[in-house]
Amino acid sequence: MKTAASGACAAIVLATLIDPPSANAADAASPLEIAQQLNEAFVQVAETVSPAVVVIEIAQRPNTARFHRDHPLWELLPPESRRQLEEDLEKEPKEPPPRRDPRFDGSGSGLVIREDGYILTNTHVVEEAEKIKVRFKDGRDFETTKVWTDPQSDIAVVKIDAKGLATAKLGDSARTRVGEFAIAIGAPFVLDYSVTFGHVSAKGRQQIIPSFGRDSLGAKMDQDFIQTDASINPGNSGGPLVNIRGEVIGINTLVRGLGTGIGFAVPINRAKDVAEQLIAHGKVARAWLGIATGPLRESRLRTQVEDLKNGLVVDVIQTNGPAFKSDLKRFDIIQAVEGQPVANVQELRDAIRAKKIGSTIVLDVVRLDDHGGRKDLQIQVKTEAWPDEEISQLADSRRSPPDSPAALGLTVQTVTEELAKEFEVKKAEGVMVTAVRPNSPAALVGFKPGDIITKVGEKSVKTRQQFREAVAAAGSKEVTIHFLSEGTEESRTIKGKSE
Repeated sequence: MKTAASGACAAIVLATLIDPPSANAADAASPLEIAQQLNEAFVQVAETVSPAVVVIEIAQRPNTARFHRDHPLWELLPPESRRQLEEDLEKEPKEPPPRRDPRFDGSGSGLVIREDGYILTNTHVVEEAEKIKVRFKDGRDFETTKVWTDPQSDIAVVKIDAKGLATAKLGDSARTRVGEFAIAIGAPFVLDYSVTFGHVSAKGRQQIIPSFGRDSLGAKMDQDFIQTDASINPGNSGGPLVNIRGEVIGINTLVRGLGTGIGFAVPINRAKDVAEQLIAHGKVARAWLGIATGPLRESRLRTQVEDLKNGLVVDVIQTNGPAFKSDLKRFDIIQAVEGQPVANVQELRDAIRAKKIGSTIVLDVVRLDDHGGRKDLQIQVKTEAWPDEEISQLADSRRSPPDSPAALGLTVQTVTEELAKEFEVKKAEGVMVTAVRPNSPAALVGFKPGDIITKVGEKSVKTRQQFREAVAAAGSKEVTIHFLSEGTEESRTIKGKSE
């Protein structure tokens, strides 16, 4: 690939637009020659990168639905795609089908990052795979079951038994600029090795995957996306987003509506870091505080601290988290981590993940009292690793069946003294509603955080596991839930749990 010519062609176009050469300049390139140079640059990128791009075909586990109504990306699908999936879901048998040989009926894309067979892709491409087939542009294919996933970043690594593979050159997404050319390579709609181009539309996009409540998928995901108007469609997931120099700057992950020109890619710096940890350790270790926060500008506290422009209000301090062991309190307003200001959840998460697990970090917080007083404090918290239970719940939330608490729109925890105190309710046996997804079946009948569920149907529930089992046993058409709301016994019947 002629890197110098390729990298210079965009600059030539820009220089021509800003300062057109005079008609008397004998050595000036003609508009056609400039266009031909740009055209050649795109061709060279496609020819150079495509040998490192693979088509990933998925054989699903029997009786699993890889994409369903409660999937966090469901609402991001265009209406026509949702209607088709709805029809497919209705046709699925109610009883588990007999065991069959794996059938490759799902697909995505991937990128070879090591010559000895390590391939980068998305978690949502391979998470339900019983067997994976990797196909190269030259026709070679390999089957494998070796895969490591990281639900928080939606990055996964697939390993095939091969040597001497062509690899892609990874760029530096931190140096990527808005407005640069962006080229997507993948297999949209099973159209292998399709190449589309556009620009980097934005960087640092957050909260793209919906966040409904404290324990929801969107709230836990590691979201920091590159936005692009290069055409990305189903099947592009896991494939590379490349700059004009043929360097990979992102891993294409999702699109907001077909034909909208709004697609998103995980920055390659983050994807590379995740992949290296998956390859070395089989999982990703992240520092964790065990808190949930919300922007100050969206909090009722904002009127009491009008001089503060940004900050994060502590909504929840989990009793099993490291922050619970510190002096941090609910409704504290976090202003900075180690002196670095934080204005949103992703900035807080990035500041924490930059620290080693077990290190002590200093939070600059503002604390208000009941009398309008205010204190500026520095609070130390010793970080811990994300617990396996939290990560497992995150992975499970991607594929909640229609007869699950997630499909109801409820997040619950077993009632404890600490939890009752946090929600300012009297402790009772049951499970506490800690979050209700907006517009969910549970929200429509009036459930709210702080309610204590005591029975599902006629079955008493005292733990989260008992609640989950009772909801599943009730079936998928309707379920009656008995609960305490502000000390009053009530019951609600929820119909049509699937949204």
